[in-house]
Amino acid sequence: MVDDNYEFGSSQGLPGGQDNREEYRLTARARAWLWLESPEPDVEVQDAVPLECQIRDISARGLSLVSSEPLVLNSLLMAEISLGHKTQRFRLIVEVVWCRETGQEYLMGVQILESDETDYLEWMDAVATALAES
Repeated sequence: MVDDNYEFGSSQGLPGGQDNREEYRLTARARAWLWLESPEPDVEVQDAVPLECQIRDISARGLSLVSSEPLVLNSLLMAEISLGHKTQRFRLIVEVVWCRETGQEYLMGVQILESDETDYLEWMDAVATALAES
C-alpha cells in the first residue's frame, strides 16, 4: 500500500505524552526492517531475517516504530527504511532510545546515527522533501 500523505505529527499516544524531539515530525505509512543481529562479514544482509516494523512517524533524526517484539535500549542496529512512495530503501544505523509495551505490541523510538557507508545524506534529503511537500 502506498500512502504519500505526510502530515505533522503530534505527541498524542507517545510515552508520557511527551515529545522530546527538537524537529518537526511527519506521520506516514512506511516500513522499517531492523537487523537484531549483525550478519557475519561474508553473509549478505539479504540472507539475514530482519524484524519488520511499522513506522508511526519520522523526522530527519529519528523514527517512532511499532513492533511485535521489544528492542534493547541503547542497541545499535542496522535498518532499512521504505517511505512507501519510493522504491528506494534507505540503509541506516539506528540507536534504540526508548521502548514501551502497548498491549500486544511495542512502541519504540530510534535515533538515526550519521555513519559512513549508509544512506544518511539521502535520508536527510528525502525527509526535507517530504517536509516541503506537506
